[in-house]
Amino acid sequence: MSDIIRLLPDSVANQIAAGEVIQRPASVVKELLENAIDAGATVISVNIKDAGRTVIQVTDNGCGMSGTDARMAFERHSTSKISKADDLFAIQTLGFRGEALASIAAVSEVVLKSKRIEDEVGTKIEISASEVIAQEPVACMDGSNFLVRNLFFNVPARRKFLKADTTELKHIITEFYRVVLTRPETEFVLINNNTEIYNLPVSNLKQRIIRVFGNAINQQLIPLHTDTSIVRILGFIGTPESARKTYGEQFFFINRRYMRHPYFHKAVTEAYEQVLPPDSFPSYFIYMESSPESIDINIHPTKTEIKFEDEKAIFHILLASVKEALGKHNLVPSLDFNEDATIEIPVFRKDEKVTIPEIEINPDYNPFDQQWSADKSQAPRSPSMEKLKNWELLYKGTNEDLREISGQIFAEHTTEPNLHKFVQLKNRYIVTPVKSGLLVIDQKRAHERILFDKYMATLSSGTRISQQDLYPATVKLNAADHSLLMEIFDDIYSLGFDIRDLGNQSIVINGLPADIKDKNPAELIDEFLEYYKQTESDIKSKAREKLALSMAKASSIPYHRTLDSKEMRELTDQLFACKEPALTPDGKKIYFIWQSEDLEKRFN
Repeated sequence: MSDIIRLLPDSVANQIAAGEVIQRPASVVKELLENAIDAGATVISVNIKDAGRTVIQVTDNGCGMSGTDARMAFERHSTSKISKADDLFAIQTLGFRGEALASIAAVSEVVLKSKRIEDEVGTKIEISASEVIAQEPVACMDGSNFLVRNLFFNVPARRKFLKADTTELKHIITEFYRVVLTRPETEFVLINNNTEIYNLPVSNLKQRIIRVFGNAINQQLIPLHTDTSIVRILGFIGTPESARKTYGEQFFFINRRYMRHPYFHKAVTEAYEQVLPPDSFPSYFIYMESSPESIDINIHPTKTEIKFEDEKAIFHILLASVKEALGKHNLVPSLDFNEDATIEIPVFRKDEKVTIPEIEINPDYNPFDQQWSADKSQAPRSPSMEKLKNWELLYKGTNEDLREISGQIFAEHTTEPNLHKFVQLKNRYIVTPVKSGLLVIDQKRAHERILFDKYMATLSSGTRISQQDLYPATVKLNAADHSLLMEIFDDIYSLGFDIRDLGNQSIVINGLPADIKDKNPAELIDEFLEYYKQTESDIKSKAREKLALSMAKASSIPYHRTLDSKEMRELTDQLFACKEPALTPDGKKIYFIWQSEDLEKRFN
C-alpha cells in the first residue's frame, strides 16, 4: 500500500489558515485598522463598497514600509512585534502574530502602496491568492494604502455564506467601534458606497463616545475611575434609564485592546441589579489598565478573548467600582461615597506567606464566676428576645394569599359557555386549563407570532394602515442606524410608519403602524433597528420576513406587563388562529401543555 500522508500545497494551507483569521469583510477591516494603529498613524480612512464584498480600502499616514518590508509583510508569521516566546507575555501592540496580511492575501486580490517619510518613492505590490503578481516603485503619500478587492473570490463556498449587505455592514461598523473608541487622539473616517458614515476628529474620550453614538448619550454617561494595585479602571457607564432591551453598547478594553469577557459583564450587571429595568442591558465603556505580564492575549486567533491572572479579584473590584459610580450619582443606596474615595481589595498572591490570625483572649475570664456574670459589659451577650417578638407577623396574610390564588386557579367557569379562566404567572406566562391539563403560553412569543403574520400579510397585500401621532417625535440617530434606516425606508413605510428624514442623522416620526399600542416611538425605532441588525438574512426573497420579524419583536407585548382576562383570552384566540401557533418565526417554542398525568405524579 502506498504512503497516504502528504504536505498540503502552500496555497491550500494559506486558505485554511486564513479561515481562522478572516471570517468576513469585517475581519479585514479589523486587521488593517490595527496595523495602521501599530504603524503610528494619526489619520486613518476606511472606504468600502458593497459592505466590503467588492472593495475594502484602508489608508493611513503611519510610518510606512520599505520595499523589502512591504514584500515580507505578506509572508506568514512575519512580524516586527516579537522575536522570542517570552515576548508574548509583554505585548503592547494590537497585532503580533504576522498572520493578518498573509491571510487577507490568500483569499483576495490586494494592492499595497507604502512609503516611508525618509524615502523619495514608495513601493507598490499586487498579490492575488497569495501569488505576487507585481512589485515596483511608485510615487505615493507617506504611510500605507491597502486596497483589498473581491474577497473570497477563490473560495466561493465562503463567499456564498456571507450575509446581506446590511448585516455585513453592521459587523464592519462594530469592528470600527472597537478601534475608534480606544484612540480618541486619532482621526478616523468611514465611507460606504461613497456615503460618509463617520468622520471622527481628534477629541477626548467622552467626546469620541458622543460622536460615535449620538448627542443623546451625553446625558446618560456616568464616569468611572478606580485605582488599585491590580488594575486601573476608567471609562463610563450608562444611567439605568438608558438601558436597552438589546445588546449593542457594551465595551470592555484592556490596555487599549477590545476584549470579550462574560465574567466581567456579569459583575457590571450585578451592580445594576436593584436599579435596572427588567430584561434590559446597561451601556458601558470600561477601560482597564493592567501589567501585560498579568494577562494572556494569545489564546484565540482574533485576540478578543483575554485571560487574567487575578480574574476573581478584578471581578469584585469592577463590581465595587460600578456600584460606587452609581452611588455617587444617587442611583443606588450608598454609604456616603465621596469624590476622593478609593477602593483597595486585598488579594492573596501565590508568593505570599500564610499567617495564622491572632485573637485576643482574656485568660482570667471565668464564665462560672458570679462577679463576671453580674457585669453585663464583661459577660458574653445572648440574643435579645425583643427581636423574636411578633414573629408570627411575618406570615400574616399568607393563608389569605393562598386562598386567593387557589380561588383564581380552581374557580368555576363563568356562565358564558366558552370562556376559560386565565391566570397570568410572573407577568410572563398565560396559564389556562384545557382538557388534557394546563396550557402555558409565553405571552411575548405568542404576540410575536401574531404580529409577524399580520405584518407579512400587510407587506404582501400592499395595504398600509397607519395611525397618526398627535405629537410627532423627533429622534437623533447615530450614523450607522440612520444609514440603515434610510436603506430600508420604503419597506418600513409599507408597514405603516410615517417617518420624515430631517437630515443631520435626525428623523421625525409622525405615525406608527395601527396595531402598535403603548409604545414610545423613539424606543420602538431603536428596538426595531437593533433587532433588524441582529436578524440574519442572506437571501433577498427573505428580506420581508426579516423586516416583519424585527418589527414583531420590537412591538410585541413585553414581559412584566400585567394583562387582564380579556387581553389574555384575545391573545390566546389570535395565537391559535395563526397557521403555525407552536413556534415563533425564528423557531422558539411558544406554548406547552402540562399533562394531567404529570400533575398527578407530582402528588404521588
